[in-house]
Amino acid sequence: MKLGVNIDHIATLRNARGGFEPNLVEAAKVALKLDILALTMHLREDRRHIKDDDLYNVKKLGAKINLEMAATSEIQQIALDLMPYSVCIVPERRQEVTTEGGLDVFGQKEYLKEFIKPLKQAGILVSMFIDADEKQVEASSYIGADYIELHTGCFANAFENGDYVKELEKLKKAAKLAQSLGLKVNAGHGLNYENVHLMKEIQGLCELNIGHSIISKSIFTGLESAIDMMLKLIK
Repeated sequence: MKLGVNIDHIATLRNARGGFEPNLVEAAKVALKLDILALTMHLREDRRHIKDDDLYNVKKLGAKINLEMAATSEIQQIALDLMPYSVCIVPERRQEVTTEGGLDVFGQKEYLKEFIKPLKQAGILVSMFIDADEKQVEASSYIGADYIELHTGCFANAFENGDYVKELEKLKKAAKLAQSLGLKVNAGHGLNYENVHLMKEIQGLCELNIGHSIISKSIFTGLESAIDMMLKLIK
């Protein structure tokens, strides 16, 4: 498994006061010194954390960017201009603190099938952020996605409650189905230093996208150490 480091929360902290600190580009430089696959950045419609300039400034470092985005024409055009390594289509709700669940690919599969065509034609890898649900996996295959990213929030919550086996089995089943349909599988949301080792039980996972727990740990250990600790756990 590879690690994608989500740096959105560094931008959240910066935006809480305004100005330039903590500096997102400097954080990206620290992360890129380590054996990570990509930097994950979510350009929300409301620009709550990552700003447009952040994307381009980080791209100048030569970084592989995994752009999390809603399926809107505005963000699609930015993606086509930015040319990130990959995009992950996620749901967005105005009042949510963070992404609360998977995208309903099944309910809008015809729209999404057309929406991702320009991205794929540009050579950008396309992923769907979905719950571990059979119809969402099958719909992601139908529309022509390259990857799915399994939403691990329910698993993470169950882990905290001490009863995660059922949720982990759902993830395993969804990953197996996806792979049988030719989809590659990533996972993310709520993963931390205590529960991430269980992702090794899901056969064939390509990438884990983790942000909040790494940035939280970095307050006490520094960012480089926090990322390195997570890399050791997933390897």
